[in-house]
Amino acid sequence: MIVLRLLHTRYRVNDLETSVAFYKSVLGLEEVRRHSSPRGSQLVFLKAPQSEETIELCQYPAAGPVLVQADLTHVAFEVTSLAEFGEHLGRLGLKYSDGPTYRAGGSGGFAFIDAPEGYEIELIERSAAPPAVGASY
Repeated sequence: MIVLRLLHTRYRVNDLETSVAFYKSVLGLEEVRRHSSPRGSQLVFLKAPQSEETIELCQYPAAGPVLVQADLTHVAFEVTSLAEFGEHLGRLGLKYSDGPTYRAGGSGGFAFIDAPEGYEIELIERSAAPPAVGASY
């Protein structure tokens, strides 16, 4: 048997409420559920408006502090416009940590921001033009 679909991705965090506020206010994700696991971790599930997959933010102090290594992992979201998202970040007193970088030929671009715990978040703008051959997104 094979798996059917991706359901969620977990990121363990030190400060659950700060991270939840970031994902909601900066990215516009909606909180879909919250509960405690049998082992005592606090869990919050969030999703993007047009996605079914969720991100699970987990606070589990018994496991020790979270230390996110540079370039360890990232999650990517599609945005309508990197320029508009950059303006949104500016209104919040934030900025891209890398980019935006646009593809030649008008096939979109990408940029990165850092979540409070140091996890990287990639924002991808796609256009009507197909991505260049070999494009990573």
